[in-house]
Amino acid sequence: QVQLVESGGGLVQAGGSLRLSCTASGRTFSAYGMGWFRQAPGKEREFVARISWRSNTYYGDSVKGRFTISRDYAKNTVYLQMNSLKPEDTAVYYCAAEYPRVGVWDYWGQGTQVTVSS
Repeated sequence: QVQLVESGGGLVQAGGSLRLSCTASGRTFSAYGMGWFRQAPGKEREFVARISWRSNTYYGDSVKGRFTISRDYAKNTVYLQMNSLKPEDTAVYYCAAEYPRVGVWDYWGQGTQVTVSS
């Protein structure tokens, strides 16, 4: 079992920045990848970013160059630094654990709302 708790969402103006955090517990944090996904009203859930257990990073096309995913092994925490935010980034953001194997996202946080005003 992996438990995930997110924080850091909020309201920001277009062009601004936010940093999301997700703290994991329950399994060895360094043994699995972590990811961020988002879902806007009326839309399907979208992949945002992934960081492997080796800290290799991958991004969705819509956020490349603006968002950065990172992880702190000592704090069991993954971060999503979001810069140059756009109104279309408005969504509920979820962190997820890539566990029990690569490509399987069985554990999810509760979600945190990010709203970008124009």
